[in-house]
Amino acid sequence: MTVAEIYTKTKKTLFESGNQDSNYEAKLILEFVLGKKDLLLYAESQITEYQVKQIEEIIEKRQNHYPLQYILGEWDFYKYTFKVGEGVLIPRSDTEILVEKAAEFLKGIENPQVLDLCAGSGCIGISIAKDYPQSFVTLVEKFDGALKYLYENVDLNGAQNTKVLKGDIFCGDGVDTKYDLIVSNPPYIPPGEMDIISPETFSEPETALLGGEDGLLFYKEIIKNYKQSLKLGGMLGFEVGINEDTAVSELLKNAGFKQITVTEDLNGIKRVVTAIK
Repeated sequence: MTVAEIYTKTKKTLFESGNQDSNYEAKLILEFVLGKKDLLLYAESQITEYQVKQIEEIIEKRQNHYPLQYILGEWDFYKYTFKVGEGVLIPRSDTEILVEKAAEFLKGIENPQVLDLCAGSGCIGISIAKDYPQSFVTLVEKFDGALKYLYENVDLNGAQNTKVLKGDIFCGDGVDTKYDLIVSNPPYIPPGEMDIISPETFSEPETALLGGEDGLLFYKEIIKNYKQSLKLGGMLGFEVGINEDTAVSELLKNAGFKQITVTEDLNGIKRVVTAIK
């Protein structure tokens, strides 16, 4: 079987199982198994029976909604690549909006101190650290499953201007410094909405998803525990769930924050809330 034939077969099988990104996923799967980019250059090359079996096993996992990102073991986010697997939240393009807002704020700040809470894979904090090598970024994560990937991603991206801290935001871990910027993509899904999310999300850790009965638990705790660690004029930035922007903005307003701004993602969903102390 040639590369072109297995690509066509893979794409067709994925599409028939309801995969809306079958073209893209088929390409990524073949690149992963064959270890080659620019598949068109190898279209008429023969592949081995073992490679066919590998591809079929991946297709079966995808038909059962196992995340492609976990299968591949890494995923691109913003300008960088991050290792991912079971136990850590998968980086999503929506979250890049928070990194972009952070970048806008940090322009002109000399040697900024940054805190990334509920850091997970580290995609937010490491991206900021890479964009601003003169910054120092502290990444706080509680769970060992995510910490494993956080350490790997610091090394993978050569983010030497970072510190990983195993800590709990409910205990205020990481408050021993005054920060110019605090960012977080905390768990924000209410339990009642778990049945309407993507089936792939059920493979991700609930600890990175569930945000209390109203989805706002982590925002409340971060505002309460970390406002004191933000410099006057510093920014606090959150990713928020669908329709949570108003409630999170109100929490920030009630805590005395100013210049509260809501930014939409590429799908027009109000995704990021920032505020100034």
